[in-house]
Amino acid sequence: MNVDKSVPAAPELAWFKSSYSSGEGGQCVEVADRRGAVHVRDSKDTAVPMLTVQTGAWHAFVGFAARSGAV
Repeated sequence: MNVDKSVPAAPELAWFKSSYSSGEGGQCVEVADRRGAVHVRDSKDTAVPMLTVQTGAWHAFVGFAARSGAV
């Protein structure tokens, strides 16, 4: 896992908001998938560094979350 502090959120990425996000100001994340990596950022503060993980690691995380009932 890598937290990239040197590169700001790239505007050319196609960001998708979590389906669990609401318009009520709750905890929101956005995800962009590009070039073998998945980028994750806070949808309310896009100026902070994004988290970047390899695609395989992201799929493993989502699979684990689904199996454990977190999603």
